[in-house]
Amino acid sequence: MEDIATEKTTLCPSARPEWQDSIVFGVVGGTVTEPRVAYLKHPQPVTDELIAKASPVTPTEIFRTAAPCATKGCQHFDGKDCRLAMRVVENLPTVVEDLPPCSIRRDCQWWEQEGKAACMRCPQVITDNYNPSELLLKVATPTVI
Repeated sequence: MEDIATEKTTLCPSARPEWQDSIVFGVVGGTVTEPRVAYLKHPQPVTDELIAKASPVTPTEIFRTAAPCATKGCQHFDGKDCRLAMRVVENLPTVVEDLPPCSIRRDCQWWEQEGKAACMRCPQVITDNYNPSELLLKVATPTVI
């Protein structure tokens, strides 16, 4: 008899597009100094064709991708929680007044762990931001446990 997984696999909203089962759930807009993610109504699987559309920049400059949470394989995971989600909520300001529409929310690790507080800050999180503030750098840097 097969073992049936009893734990729900959540999605990491800060995944890299090359991770297995990655999906694009947002597109980066805004400005260089204040980028903002616009969420797709329907997430799209990461394909070679989609990656090519990012050229000449890297896909992580314009797409937000999600993939199954790597848990112990991730530098932000402390054995129970995502420390990145914690730092986002503890340090970044909210950037939206209302809960943004998000196609991955029901499966999102950040939502499950931090709730609305994470979602109100999520639109400012860019995977590869080449003009980050000192605060964003601090938040993105993994803490040593």
